[in-house]
Amino acid sequence: MIYMFLAEGFEEIEALCPLDLMRRAGLSVTTVGIGGEYVTGAHAITVRADITDRDFYAHSAQNDTKMIFLPGGMPGTLNLGTSEVVSDAIRSAYEDGKYIAAICAAPSILGKMGLLLGKEAICYPGFEDQLEGATISDKHLVLDGNILTAAGMGVALDMGLEIVRIFCGAEKANALRSAVIAD
Repeated sequence: MIYMFLAEGFEEIEALCPLDLMRRAGLSVTTVGIGGEYVTGAHAITVRADITDRDFYAHSAQNDTKMIFLPGGMPGTLNLGTSEVVSDAIRSAYEDGKYIAAICAAPSILGKMGLLLGKEAICYPGFEDQLEGATISDKHLVLDGNILTAAGMGVALDMGLEIVRIFCGAEKANALRSAVIAD
């Protein structure tokens, strides 16, 4: 199961574009609303999460976590960063060698937790100093071990396709890319 955490003020495109691509590819993704079932993004788009943070522990105990996904946005990133459930999920995934994906400002959460030490990572410009211990990449999307980071909203499609590549292979990711991009 891929768990995508949504907190008030999340960047909608950074969540919904990868979510759409992952589900098109047949991946199991559960959205987790921090603080409630309905979560409003940074641009006043409200979405209904599959479960709430109150349900996360019971749900994840019954499902094999494959990835934790953190969209950015403000104040969404700050709200994710103060959630004990999110911190627990990240820490558990990291310790178990599972994938963790963070886009835009959200990699700062990983940096503050000390999870980027010795890793190459990227984030939204201006948050680099919060990627504690990381080598800041000049790429827009970086996979280093089990940590996937991306620069921002403009990379959301590529991030979603990279997640599909990780779990479904390059052929599936390329086919999906061809299906959604008119070249």
